[in-house]
Amino acid sequence: MKLHNSGAEIFIPDGLPPEDALKRTTHLAVSAHQDDIEIMAYDGILKCFGSADSWFGGVVVTDGAGSPRDDIYADYTDEHMRAIRKTEQKKAAYVGDYSFCALLDYTSSQVRDPNDTSVVSELAELIKKARPRIIYTHNLADKHDTHIGAAIKLIGALRSISGEYCPEKFYGCEVWRNLDWLCDGEKLQFDVSAHSNLAAALLGVFDSQICGGKRYDLATAGRRLGNATYSASHDIDSASALIYAMDLTPLIKDSSMDIGGYVTGYIDRFKADVLARIDRAKG
Repeated sequence: MKLHNSGAEIFIPDGLPPEDALKRTTHLAVSAHQDDIEIMAYDGILKCFGSADSWFGGVVVTDGAGSPRDDIYADYTDEHMRAIRKTEQKKAAYVGDYSFCALLDYTSSQVRDPNDTSVVSELAELIKKARPRIIYTHNLADKHDTHIGAAIKLIGALRSISGEYCPEKFYGCEVWRNLDWLCDGEKLQFDVSAHSNLAAALLGVFDSQICGGKRYDLATAGRRLGNATYSASHDIDSASALIYAMDLTPLIKDSSMDIGGYVTGYIDRFKADVLARIDRAKG
C-alpha cells in the first residue's frame, strides 16, 4: 500500500509482501514514538513471539526528529535523528519477530493538531487491511501530549471504520504515566514475566535514547517489577513483571461516548475509593 508521507515505510523482517504481512497480524500496537511500542505493548509482542498463528505488528506515527540527544548523538541534527530512530525501530522489529512495522513519519505537531485528519485516515486504512484482534496504544491518562494525540487519532480512525471492523479488545497502556492508581477491579494486568532477555533486548537497541540520557530500559524493567510486587498486599508474588492497562474497548463499541468523560470516570472511581478508605479508618 502507498503511505502518505515520502519518508514513511513499512518494514517487514521476514520479507513477506506488505499486504500479506498486514493480513496475518493478530496483535497491533499504535504508538507516538519509536520505543513506545516496546515499553507499552510487550504483552502483545510476548504473546506472538514464537507462535505459528499469532503475529505482532507495530505502527509508529511520528518521525522521531525531536528526540533528546547526548553522548555520541549530541551534535546530531533532527534529520540525522530521524534516520537513527527509524533504524533502531527496525532493529526492535527484527529482534521481536514482528509481522511488520509501519513508520508513518508524521511530525509531532501534526499528531497533536486536532484539525489534521491525515493521520486518522492513514491509520484507518492500515487497520482495515490488518484487522487485528487486539490493539494496544497509549492510555488516555498519559501526561505526554503527543501520546494523547496519537491515541485520540487512533480512536478517531477506529470509530470511522466501526461499521466494518471492531477489535475484540482495545487497550491503553503505560508509558508516561503509571496505571497503578486504577481501582483493582478495573486494572487490566498483563503478566510479562517470560523472556526477560527479549524484553531487555527490545529496549536495548534504542541506544540513541539510552545514551541520550533516558534509561528507559532500566526504568521499564523496574516499573514492571514494581507492578508485580505491589499488585496485591496480602498475596505472594505470582509474577515477576506486570504491565497495567485500561480498557478502551467501550470507546469503540459506542462512538457517541465522550472520551474525556470515560477517562475521568476512572479518576472519579479512584477518588471515591480513596475517600472510602479514609472514612473507614476515621470511623
